[in-house]
Amino acid sequence: MIRYIIRRLVATLPTLLGVSIIVFLFIHLIPGDPATSMLRENAPAELAERIREELGLNKPLYEQYLIYLLGNDTAAQLEYRVARLASPSVQPPVIKNPYRGILRGDLGRSLVTKDAIISELRQRFPATVELAIAAILVAISVGIPAGIVSAVRRNSVIDTAAMIMSLIGVSMPIYWLGMMALMLFAVILHLVPVGTRMGVDVNLRHITNFYILDSIITGNWAALGDVLRHLIVPACVLGTVPMAIMARMTRSSMLEALNQDYIRTAHAKGLQARVVVLRHALKNALLPVITVIGLETGYLFSGAILTESIFAWPGVGRWMYESIIYRDYPVIQGVTLMIAVIFVVVNLLVDLSYAVIDPRIRYQ
Repeated sequence: MIRYIIRRLVATLPTLLGVSIIVFLFIHLIPGDPATSMLRENAPAELAERIREELGLNKPLYEQYLIYLLGNDTAAQLEYRVARLASPSVQPPVIKNPYRGILRGDLGRSLVTKDAIISELRQRFPATVELAIAAILVAISVGIPAGIVSAVRRNSVIDTAAMIMSLIGVSMPIYWLGMMALMLFAVILHLVPVGTRMGVDVNLRHITNFYILDSIITGNWAALGDVLRHLIVPACVLGTVPMAIMARMTRSSMLEALNQDYIRTAHAKGLQARVVVLRHALKNALLPVITVIGLETGYLFSGAILTESIFAWPGVGRWMYESIIYRDYPVIQGVTLMIAVIFVVVNLLVDLSYAVIDPRIRYQ
């Protein structure tokens, strides 16, 4: 098992390198640049050119990528050594603002705010984690039971209603659903607050930046209630599509399992229907469902851009949206690389969970 995990982790390194190259090329090929985004509309062209020079945006793409990958000190040293081959009198470079590069754990600084990206991630990632976990819990707690009931009562009114609702959930545009939910529950019914993670009048001592966990640790139950009231609607909206997919996948897997010979044997032994469905059929139908849960969890953890933007949720998804608008290249690259790492880790955990669910599976 340990050998398998090590092989999988080593195999992800070329994947992450390829992701960094593709993202770097794509965001540099789209129209616009940070210099023009940071200036007003009638700003002189000389000022924009000066900003490009300060940010290193006027250098060739390969040199910009080497700086992003290795750091400006290492890239400058490589350039210096190549230049010395042609002219030994070339002076060594002087690095004023050292940047170590992603291979040494430095994601750089935002071109807009000048803050370190890793520090900003520590502030924003907990918000996305809380929202993603809440959304996946909503999806699992509703989608899997709905799929089980639909499979057990196949072609019934319940089955038809559940499948129609799941089809609507898959087809519903998330931005429209988010705006309608915000309008209904926050503006019309006044049941939940509008946007953000917590009310401005609520005091909470931040320890981990996970507001739910901080509320429990400090025993601040008023803050916990306020945080949950802010969380419930965005989590339900974000969990709608995964919930519908899980319901349909669970139904399909359960129907296949319920038609197997061992299910008929279990019924012939006189076992209760509940025991046959939950202990025998569901356990053998879980593998494809677990795969869907893993994939959807990766998507949710990577930051739901539309949901976080609609509900003013200060997470990674909203940060990514704002960075794309302002062409903040280091933030886009850093967040995308983090998303790739999340998908790799989630897929690895899903693969390892197969052996726990099905003892016949062994990793060599």
